[in-house]
Amino acid sequence: MPDLLEPLEFETKTLAGGTKTYVLSKFPCIPGREIISKYPLSALPRVGDYAVNEQTMLKLMSYVAVPTANGSMLRLSTAELVNNHVPDWETLARIEVEMLKYNTSFFGRVEILGVLETLTKRYLVSISPMLKGLLLQLSQVIKQASNNSKQNTP
Repeated sequence: MPDLLEPLEFETKTLAGGTKTYVLSKFPCIPGREIISKYPLSALPRVGDYAVNEQTMLKLMSYVAVPTANGSMLRLSTAELVNNHVPDWETLARIEVEMLKYNTSFFGRVEILGVLETLTKRYLVSISPMLKGLLLQLSQVIKQASNNSKQNTP
């Protein structure tokens, strides 16, 4: 794996109350493009794809390292390394947010809310007609089932 690009030391608290130090780095342009295009969309509730989000998180984390006892950097390039060096989900979330802030000009600022809001609106516009069609089909199935299931009562 190539060396870290513009490494930046980042210290964060863990859920247990301790602190951990990580080294963040810039993404090379092509992996960065993939991470930034997949990460936010795959994390949207009810719209995103968790498997894609997890794969993208692992790619993002491969540009994060931990300092070792001998002074070298160990990149968190596998799920096992992430699990071994990141003690809890909240610490992982903090690292992910810091990586997005470090690698973009808009994450971490108020502008990100507008970006996410715009993306959500776009998804809702494209999903709404599909959901309305499915709802109409489902209501027709329910009506048919209720007409056929009338009970004979004396």
